[in-house]
Amino acid sequence: MWKVLPVTQKPDQCLGEWIDREALAEAMIPLIGQLYRNNNVVTSIYGRGLINRSVIAILKAHRFARHRLGDELSVHDSYAILKTMSELKLGAASVDLGKMVAKFHAQGNGRSLEQFVKDELAEVTGKQNGVKREGTDVVLYGFGRIGRLLARILIEKTGGGDGLRLRAIVVRKGAENDLSKRASLLRRDSVHGPFEGTITVDEENNAIIANGNLIQVIYSNDPASVDYTQYGIKNALLVDNTGKWRDAEGLGQHLKCPGIARVILTAPGKGELKNIVHGINHGDITPDDKIISAASCTTNAIVPVLKAVNDRFGIQNGHVETVHSYTNDQNLIDNFHKGSRRGRSAPLNMVLTETGAAKAVAKALPELKGKLTGNAIRVPTPNVSMAILNLNLEKATSREEINEYLRQMAMHSELHKQIDFVQSQEVVSTDFVGSRYAGVVDAEATICNDNRVVLYVWYDNEFGYSCQVVRVMEEMAGVNPPAFPR
Repeated sequence: MWKVLPVTQKPDQCLGEWIDREALAEAMIPLIGQLYRNNNVVTSIYGRGLINRSVIAILKAHRFARHRLGDELSVHDSYAILKTMSELKLGAASVDLGKMVAKFHAQGNGRSLEQFVKDELAEVTGKQNGVKREGTDVVLYGFGRIGRLLARILIEKTGGGDGLRLRAIVVRKGAENDLSKRASLLRRDSVHGPFEGTITVDEENNAIIANGNLIQVIYSNDPASVDYTQYGIKNALLVDNTGKWRDAEGLGQHLKCPGIARVILTAPGKGELKNIVHGINHGDITPDDKIISAASCTTNAIVPVLKAVNDRFGIQNGHVETVHSYTNDQNLIDNFHKGSRRGRSAPLNMVLTETGAAKAVAKALPELKGKLTGNAIRVPTPNVSMAILNLNLEKATSREEINEYLRQMAMHSELHKQIDFVQSQEVVSTDFVGSRYAGVVDAEATICNDNRVVLYVWYDNEFGYSCQVVRVMEEMAGVNPPAFPR
């Protein structure tokens, strides 16, 4: 016999409520856009960006908030916040609507939502026409997987042009139709989907125009021989994502070029280079730093979680095993490779290989120096990896306690942009394609026995890492606006 469940809502009522929410989300779009372009105000809901998003994407962001608020975020509340913000002539800021609503419910103290918003944003109210920031020119040296994703993120974040501005890419010329091929690879991506916007190829000026960003394509085989000033580029931040040079001497060649002021490496740095994991040690960046490393994708994924765990429970020792998607360094079919095992076909094999991530942790978290070992298995997937953290803790805990602690860290700590948290028995690797977090804790997979814990951390080793690189770039360029709520 089928069990008949009581109906609490009628079909017309459900549809009517959906239509109402759709209308409000639609009304939010011009407010979000105007705040972004006119005021340089970036809006989000618990880290889910709202700029240039569809009605459905905005409603999904409101739905996602239930993981943080315990219930779906009210579109009526978020619309009211945006409406008030649009009338305050705000200066540059980053505003999380979900956190604003949560703080209002917790600390509103009888104020109306409108008054709460005015009080919360008083610091930047009336500063719309204040001193305009000068944008920082950016050059991408290399245009592979990470380079193209960095380009997508930078173009998406252009706004009014007073932040990071992608001005050029530098590559070796591969063919007569090189320019159109580069544009096509930016436009179409087998993993991350189509580019959100329009792309035009300017053959006469050897440039790509993407969403109004004129990107000069410069051909060069020598990092020390390009005069960037002839393209109007000055005091630029150059991002080397070739991986060819990884020490101060090699990367210092870029600083010999007119127009380049600072360099970031998108790979673990060697020697005395600072390896920066944003959210952990980005405060170590000083105005005197001309060359830094943004570490590796795996280091970025594991360090925030390791810091969170170490701060609360202490880590005696542990082992990090990375289950990593194959990369362009491996062979499609069996062929010679200078590295052990990597010559075997990447799409057909699990390949045991080494990783420096465990040792690299010590550069960002010196307190864990010598406490971790690590290894890696390359697997036949094109993107999204997993780090398995097998840790012995100083304090005993339970599965429920450590999961709840990491959930709170994902919501309310300074690591909220680095750590995400998922609690579902149905998620698989492709669910994390496009994740903007350094790593995502899979709570359902957590194993805990007294002081021994095993944590499973998903990460988009391409896009999530690229987001971390951009955060380091913003820090180095000094273009991070104040974030609200405080």
